[in-house]
Parts: sequence; C-alpha cells; structure tokens
Amino acid sequence: MIHYTFYQKNPASHYIYIDMLVNDVDSEILQLELPAWRPGRYELGNFAKNIKRVDAFGENGEVLEYTKLSKDLWEIKTRGNKHVKITYSYYAAELNAGACYADVLQMYVNPVHCCMFVVGRTSENHRVELKIPEDYRIICSLPLNGSVLEAVDFDELADSPFVATAQVKSEVYRVEGIDFHLHFIGECRPDFEKIKKDFNAFTKHQINFWGDFPYDVYHFIFQVTPYRFYHGVEHKKNTVIAIGPGYAINSGDTYEDILGVSCHELFHTWNVKTIRPAEMLPYDFSKENYARTGYVYEGFTTYYGDKLLLGSGVFNLQQYFKTLEERLVKHFHNFGRFNLSVAASSWETWLDGYVPGAPYRKTNIYDEGSLVALMLDVFILRSTGNQKSLREVCVLLYERFGKKNLGYTEKDVISLVNEVSGADSSGIFTKYVYGTNDFEEGLSEAFVYLGWEMEKKPSSVYSEDVFGFKSSEVSSQVKVSLVAPYSPAWKAGLFAGDDILAVNNLVVKNNLNHWLSYFESEGNVTLLINSGDRIRQVELTSDTKKRGYFFNPVLKVKAGMQLNADASFRAWLRY
Repeated sequence: MIHYTFYQKNPASHYIYIDMLVNDVDSEILQLELPAWRPGRYELGNFAKNIKRVDAFGENGEVLEYTKLSKDLWEIKTRGNKHVKITYSYYAAELNAGACYADVLQMYVNPVHCCMFVVGRTSENHRVELKIPEDYRIICSLPLNGSVLEAVDFDELADSPFVATAQVKSEVYRVEGIDFHLHFIGECRPDFEKIKKDFNAFTKHQINFWGDFPYDVYHFIFQVTPYRFYHGVEHKKNTVIAIGPGYAINSGDTYEDILGVSCHELFHTWNVKTIRPAEMLPYDFSKENYARTGYVYEGFTTYYGDKLLLGSGVFNLQQYFKTLEERLVKHFHNFGRFNLSVAASSWETWLDGYVPGAPYRKTNIYDEGSLVALMLDVFILRSTGNQKSLREVCVLLYERFGKKNLGYTEKDVISLVNEVSGADSSGIFTKYVYGTNDFEEGLSEAFVYLGWEMEKKPSSVYSEDVFGFKSSEVSSQVKVSLVAPYSPAWKAGLFAGDDILAVNNLVVKNNLNHWLSYFESEGNVTLLINSGDRIRQVELTSDTKKRGYFFNPVLKVKAGMQLNADASFRAWLRY
C-alpha cells in the first residue's frame, strides 16, 4: 500500500505539503515518478515544475540519497530499508477545473498533478490522509473513512480530485437509483430547485441514450469564481467545473454555460472515461499518448453535450442554435482548417493544442469534431430512412469496447459508422476528418435535411467585413488578433500582434471602426501601427467587389417548415 498525507503549514503561501510512505520495499532502488500530463487535457503539463524540495528517509529517519533521472522521475537508494518516507511540497496556485489550488479557504487537489507513483507498483491500493481544520468537509468520489480516502490503484487516485473546505453548498438528486451530487464551492447562492430540475432532465436523457450508467455515484464539483470563467474536466465518477461569476450562476449566459459544460462532462463518463481509444488504454502518464480520434472523444462529446440539452427539453431550439452558431463561427473564422485536418489536429494537441499557436496552422477538435458528428448523424439518418443515428455508433462503442475494457481504433469508428448506416461513409471521413476540405457543403446538406437554413450575416464590425481583420481594444489600445488570408489587410501587410495607433493621423481611442468607415468612403485609409516595436504606415484599400471576409452564421428554420411535423427532424431530435 502507498500512503500519502496532505497538509498545509501556511495556507496563504499556496503550498501543499505531502508525506508519502512506501511500505514493503524489497529492492535497492526505488523509482518515483510524477505524471507528465492529465487526462482530459492532451498536452504535457510538466507538473514537476511546482515541486519544491524532495527528501527521502529510511525507517529510523536517516536521510536517503536520490538522483533525478528526468524532469519528473526520481531514483532513491533504499539502503535495505523496508519502509521509505518521501516528503515534498507542491505549489498550488492555479484555480481551474483541472489543477490544484490551496489557500486559507480550501485545499483543492487533482492527485494526477501532485501524487508521485512508485514505478511498478501502480496496481496497489493508494490511500490519502488529510490533515485539515475540524470544520472542513471533504468532497470526493472516493470512499471516505474519517479523513482518509481509499483508492484501489493509482489510476483511480489520479482520476479522483478532492476538495476540503468549509465553504461548500451541496444537494443531491437521484436518477435510476444513482445519487448525483452537486457541490458549489465559493461565493454563490445556487437555486438548487431549478438546477436539480434541469440536471435531472439531461441526466435521465443521457442514461436513456446509453442504456445504463457505468458507475455507482457521481459528483458535480463546481469551483465558483468571482469573475467570468468557464472550464470543465471529466473523470469517471465526477467532474470539476470552474465557472463564474458567482453572482450570475442562476440565470442568463452563466447558467446556460453551467448547463452546457455539465452535460458535456457527464457525457464524458461514457465517452473517453469508459470508452477509450486504444492509444490511451491504459494511460501512460510518463509521455504523450498520441491519438487521431479527438473528433470522437471530444468532438462527439461536444456535439451531444449541446444536442442532449435540446432533446431533454432543458434547451429550446433557439438556445441550441445559439450554441451551434458559436461552433460555426469558430469553424469559419479559423483558416487553419485549410492546413491541418481534424485528425491531425488531434495528434498535435500534444504540441500546441490549447494555445492559439502559429496563425492558420490548426483546427479545434472540440468544435470541428462536433460539426463532423452532426454530418455523420445526418448521414446515418438519411441512409437508414431515419431508423438509426450516430447514437447507435456510440452505443456499439460502449458495448463492444468500453464495457470490455478494450480500446477502439480509427478503423473501428469508420467500420461502425458503415455498419450502422449500411452505407459507405468514406467520403465524409476523407473530406472532413482526414482532409482539409471546407465543411460548408457537408453542413449545408445536413441543415437542409433537418429543415434548417444558414444565413451568412456580414459582420457588423467594419474592419472584419471590409478589410478582413479582427482586433481587440483594451484601454484604448488596439491589437490585431487575426487577418483573413488574401484580404485587403493581408495584402497591405497587417498581421496578428500589430498595434494600431492611428487612422489617417488621428489617434485611435476605442473608435477604430468609426474612423475606418469614415475614411474608407473617400478611398483613403492609412494606419499607423507598431509592428515588432517598429513604427510604420499601412495603406488599406478595400476591394469593391468583395466583402464579408468574416461573417456570422445565423441558423433558422426553413420558411414554411413545421419541425414538429417533419420526420427527419423528429428522428434527429430523438437522440
């Protein structure tokens, strides 16, 4: 058994102290490794950078020597000791859904960040003991005995975040005999009656979708921030969701965000926590776990996280269209879609998947994958006369792979789509998963089948519509964020990162687009910019024959269409 003790010395310092006891040591060398990444974020996290001082001791307190073999691998000379104690501290100052955070109000831990494991002994029981104030509650999906958490192995421990705090508001709702816990940590006043009603609806709809729930309990753990925030991370029996601001959680966009991310993360309980690609079964915490199927484990989940809110009645069609329009904007405003496929982008999340990176380089497996899922869903509906859908593919992945603890491959996904549809789906995969073809044709066909129309509404922002560049304005500073290829801005030499100082010698003060419109009518626009700390002028000339470099997709029901009476839409909405 491996035993960890967690405690704080000076909570305001954000340091968590960890004593790790390894019993029954039977070798001269003991190797300890810290995970290099965490499931749910497919990039190297290099968590060892947060560790301050490591010490190792024998049974009688004697100091044991160790050597660091890599950035997160330590090798200790045991000198015949049967019990070895390792002490270290971890800097926990990042409050989001997947990190660790400790202060005077809480100790929030994702063990995958800070729990070393003994190489070769990850299958043993792992125990965590918490030394915390008496008024603290412990929130976790692991079995709790007093202040001790029990995990059957390191994988379960790594997948079980916990929070110890006195500032938590909790409720529970029950679906199909399973308790679903809601925990809100931070300053907020959750409307539990409203929340439980909506959560009950989409939870029941998801269980009906899959046929059962794979675990005996589930916890929604909300880290509520005083500022606007949105982030969620999935686990088998729980999810941590960082959301804010706390004063707005019961209504408007923030409440819709809570519903959206919660439905998404719950769907992950099946898709990626139970049904996993072969490349991630088991997880190898020491290095990258490359896979091209991000469009399945993140894309399908994003698609159904939105769609099942509509199907369960939690969202209306207008709310669903709003979320889908957001996915479409991210697609059509991302010119990286012409350079790196969705499958290739999945592989390369390990390189730069969660930062903007080089302009025009990559796509987003969440949003692009969700659009692929929509096209596959409609393809199967059309091919089977509305008798089957993408749901059947998901359920077969669950039955044939997830329940049998087998990993699926890229070929398995294509094969299942073909099996369920009874048709050849290679065209969709070739064009939209492995190719860099624009999605518009495939999406338009799907929309027509469902009785929808997509209008390309010109951007109301003058720089985007006429000159082809996006910018952000903060404290009178205007910074270019994106330039459409071959637009007037592109041709003039304006690029991301440039600061716009003036238009026709008039200093810009939160009025860039007003001046662009004013001077463009005369055909004379000169920008003074700071580009790489060098001041230069850029002459912008609009193309009288082309505009709309950035447009906003607007979805609506086709004129004269009664969706409730349309067989295709009703079949699609079913799941």
